[in-house]
Amino acid sequence: FSYLEKNTDIISTVEFNHTGELLATGDKGGRVVIFQREQESKNQVHRRGEYNVYSTFQSHEPEFDYLKSLEIEEKINKIRWLPQQNAAYFLLSTNDKTVKLWKVSERDKRPEGYNLKDEEGRLRDPATITTLRVPVLRPMDLMVEATPRRVFANAHTYHINSISVNSDYETYMSADDLRINLWNFEITNQSFNIVDIKPANMEELTEVITAAEFHPHHCNTFVYSSSKGTIRLCDMRASALCDRHTKFFEEPEDPSNRSFFSEIISSISDVKFSHSGRYIMTRDYLTVKVWDLNMENRPIETYQVHDYLRSKLCSLYENDCIFDKFECVWNGSDSVIMTGSYNNFFRMFDRNTKRDVTLEASRENSKPRAILKPRKVCVGGKRRKDEISVDSLDFSKKILHTAWHPSENIIAVAATNNLYIFQDKVN
Repeated sequence: FSYLEKNTDIISTVEFNHTGELLATGDKGGRVVIFQREQESKNQVHRRGEYNVYSTFQSHEPEFDYLKSLEIEEKINKIRWLPQQNAAYFLLSTNDKTVKLWKVSERDKRPEGYNLKDEEGRLRDPATITTLRVPVLRPMDLMVEATPRRVFANAHTYHINSISVNSDYETYMSADDLRINLWNFEITNQSFNIVDIKPANMEELTEVITAAEFHPHHCNTFVYSSSKGTIRLCDMRASALCDRHTKFFEEPEDPSNRSFFSEIISSISDVKFSHSGRYIMTRDYLTVKVWDLNMENRPIETYQVHDYLRSKLCSLYENDCIFDKFECVWNGSDSVIMTGSYNNFFRMFDRNTKRDVTLEASRENSKPRAILKPRKVCVGGKRRKDEISVDSLDFSKKILHTAWHPSENIIAVAATNNLYIFQDKVN
């Protein structure tokens, strides 16, 4: 009898809100943890920038689909923040099937002195009420409450891999393997299908949707990527069903690199618009590519994330790592991009200087104000003392999810069940 541990605290998504004051993580156990940044105090100037737990709540529970005899995992696939309109915060979280809109708000006062209830909240007998009193608000300890405001369910046959809030802040989309749906935040019982690539005969299925995102400024434009390594840009003004794309981004394959694994490693695991809206970045198994929206035939930049794994694809296929879905993020000014690798390594590429660095997220170098040392991986031959051999990389330690503060050099890196927050040292 073997007990399979579900490792519920493995982090499955990381996301800063629009100001960077809050950072949310979701995990395999369906929990959302929100961290809040410390305000700067006069006597502890250097404390600014530390993130502490602000709120923790259970977003999704495990469910069972009796029609299909399938267990629906509670794992949070994605979190997306809405821009803040008032004192409360709103975020979307999704598992494989259901998207929820959560409101996170603070309470530091409670009403006292009800007329029709006693202090415990039980209703009083109206005959005993002889005087009327004015209820008052009394201060209490700060409470952060998370309440589900909307539940958007029953719209996806396949697993949801992406959600994206539109720049009109009235709609958002959710994408699964074969379809993309458009929702209005106010309407939970119906969505509008905007992409459907499901063939009439499922045996003719050649590709699936892997990620989708709205343009940051144009509310009619979105992109989605596929398992064939292609990106489609769609315009919702052109037609109601966006099965015919407006632009199609694909790089012709180099015949000399052709191998059994070519198709698997060309599948795109993440797609992200730059903040400017001019570029899109895509991540496949070995590379990160930057595309100019005005040039469809090839990317303008290609960065090798871990090219030393090219010779290891056979064993990565056998241990299923070749199917890992790495994400990628831009910094606030679109000048640097970051993505993860194995052995708790993550990579940064500076688009201006073309310099790149490999850093490691681990307990050893996560002491406060420790400086991250660049790491080097060597392939064959003689190994220098500060290098690590490609044969001793730990493939169970992988950085799939990272986030970059919208305006500052602060990054969040999820390493299995640990969250690391690093920031640029202040001179």
